[in-house]
Amino acid sequence: MVARKSGELRALFLSLDRDADGRISAAELRECMRATLGEDVPAGEAEALVASADADGDGLLCEAEFLELAQQAAWAGDAAEEDDELRIRALREAFGMYEMEGQGCITPASLGRMLGRLGAERGAGECRAMICRFDLDGDGVLSFDEFKIMMS
Repeated sequence: MVARKSGELRALFLSLDRDADGRISAAELRECMRATLGEDVPAGEAEALVASADADGDGLLCEAEFLELAQQAAWAGDAAEEDDELRIRALREAFGMYEMEGQGCITPASLGRMLGRLGAERGAGECRAMICRFDLDGDGVLSFDEFKIMMS
């Protein structure tokens, strides 16, 4: 797996190195990002990105520096995924507190019971109205996906 990734990164490096000098400039990085991602990165951002991994200070990325930068980006992506997983887990736990009837959804009755436990008593009509605001499919209850939207 690592060897395959490293081969893919080497091929990417070679494709970015438009002038085949063994180094990637900020301009080459910008050009590639525009062509592959459709993203027009400002020159200053591309230069800052290159500078962040430019170990020898020549303003260019050699293959080793590029691989280090790619590894850092992968780690940042992994950390973001972990944050998302933690957020989803916390939302599922919160959803489970409101979804007390084992139906896989929050009903007006289960919402009312939980709000009562939290000291925020609400009548059945108020609970229906609260659910209605986020009930995207109109079934009168909140699914987990609707709950996620409500909490975001």
